[in-house]
Amino acid sequence: MRSVARRRPALRAALALAAAAITAPALSAQAPALPDAPGREIAAARCLSCHEADLIAQQRLTAAGWGRSVDKMVRWGARVDAAEREPLVAYLARHFAPQRAAATPAADEAGAAAFKASCLNCHATDLVEQQRLTRAGWSRSVDKMVRWGATVPADRRDALLDYLAARYGPAR
Repeated sequence: MRSVARRRPALRAALALAAAAITAPALSAQAPALPDAPGREIAAARCLSCHEADLIAQQRLTAAGWGRSVDKMVRWGARVDAAEREPLVAYLARHFAPQRAAATPAADEAGAAAFKASCLNCHATDLVEQQRLTRAGWSRSVDKMVRWGATVPADRRDALLDYLAARYGPAR
């Protein structure tokens, strides 16, 4: 009786490994592929060992943002040599850049003025671009910044939120 109890954890572990081996190919077949272009091989070898392609695709960063992200991953243990860094960052920035939505000129102008006055004195544009929030998400973020001391006049808040959601909303 005792030896059966000892074998159960090993049996459970073996079954879990078998299930993972069976389902992993099916899961990876469902994941979107990286676009075929120069730099894809580096991204596949250096990024897909830890991340699915869909996680990469949803980031939508600028070249500077991808550079910081690659550098962070290297600090966390990713193996990207110096010769691979620039082609990798260029590939990621070319295929997974921010997508901007169009806004009306008047709303865009009012929102841009509010953005410049309320956000850019503390944040760089590329940091904002990385957020990719919905309008509700931007509302929470603006409220948080106001609690932390940012100045957003009440009459400019809606224009700012519309601007942020249109320019820096989720990728479509």
